[in-house]
Amino acid sequence: MPRFFSDEWVKEYMRLLNESKEYEEAAKDWEGDFLFVVEPDEGLKEPLYVYLDLYHGKARKGFAVEDPSKISAAFEFRGKYSNWKKLIAGEIDPIKGMVTGKFKLKGSMAKVMRYARAAKILVEIAQKVETEFPG
Repeated sequence: MPRFFSDEWVKEYMRLLNESKEYEEAAKDWEGDFLFVVEPDEGLKEPLYVYLDLYHGKARKGFAVEDPSKISAAFEFRGKYSNWKKLIAGEIDPIKGMVTGKFKLKGSMAKVMRYARAAKILVEIAQKVETEFPG
């Protein structure tokens, strides 16, 4: 089972994402890459980072990031580890999570809000990846 935010996890996530007709339709006009950041808290000692290049309903590139200072992404989505686990479990909606401060977004909030359906599908697909959580 792939460890959360490992290269193996990202590859499986991208495979499922690129097979999804629902995501492809919801994000058909989306252009923008993300740095996803998991901040340490209960059970996680070091931050985790994943880069994902999303373009017109497909994931073009993705990988676990060792040094986030070397990544320049249009968007950054970050939150505490405990909130990421709830997001992946379906207990937190990604848009509501931003509005309530559980997650923070750097980049155009207006653009992300226009693609709220695509954001929800991104999370639904992440839930399909068999995941071993650290801690």
